[in-house]
Amino acid sequence: MPLNADKLLALKIPAVEHSYGPKDCMLYALGLGLGQDPLNADELAFVYEKNLKVLPTFALMQGYAAYWLRQPELGVTWAKVVHGEQGLVLHQPVAPQGTVIGRTRIVDVVDKGAGKGALVYSVREISDKASGRLLATLTQTTFCRADGGFGGPKRETPPPHALPRRAPDLTCDLPTRPEMALIYRLSGDVNALHVDPEFAKAAGFPRPVLHGLASFGVAGHALLKTVCGFDPARLTAMAARFSAPVYPGETIRTEFWRDNDKDLGVVSFRARVVERDVIAIDYGRAQVAPK
Repeated sequence: MPLNADKLLALKIPAVEHSYGPKDCMLYALGLGLGQDPLNADELAFVYEKNLKVLPTFALMQGYAAYWLRQPELGVTWAKVVHGEQGLVLHQPVAPQGTVIGRTRIVDVVDKGAGKGALVYSVREISDKASGRLLATLTQTTFCRADGGFGGPKRETPPPHALPRRAPDLTCDLPTRPEMALIYRLSGDVNALHVDPEFAKAAGFPRPVLHGLASFGVAGHALLKTVCGFDPARLTAMAARFSAPVYPGETIRTEFWRDNDKDLGVVSFRARVVERDVIAIDYGRAQVAPK
């Protein structure tokens, strides 16, 4: 059954109510490797309830509607679906507790052609339940690798954010622990690809891979550490494309470029796996507020 773009665009994804507290925020931070040095005061602030800070990328865990692409009538080959791109815009810093509503909608479907896959673009808006105030806007591109050629539009997709060609202005190496995916999955993404060796082998990987959003979160940690002085309020947006998997235990080196005065506050970035010299996250763009 070919991908059905009309049904995708008309899909009504139920809103998700999500209540969370400090333990959830701290577990998420631990799942990204913060706190490995318990004497590091900057990282301790994200994993200790005293004056708790919340990582900006925790918004990606909020109000998430899982597995809506699995509905058979949509015609999507679920086993061949991968996370292509992710964007995050924070309209205010993430609070350490609250109840939010996540509303997800499909905004576009693009046919790249037979053998080239299809792209599904979605938007998730996170709002405070009590006030209705919009807290965050999340954009996602899902790459349906086996579903091109369904007869949909083959228009050009937006070009990715261009990275400078010069050497990076700054770099930040952060280790991932061998058990990182086992901890990270407790924040909500329990896909067996990230924990079950046999499942991973069947999917074409030699062993379980780290969640793409965990790699994205590590890059967010690197941004906080390197250009934001560990102030979560300064990181107001980030977006990037996933280009290769990371295996737990590898080192992620995030490379940064400070853009010129015409784009005040824009930081370009990409993330590289040090051990294999592979780009895992590419075409990154972050918006950093002044001190």
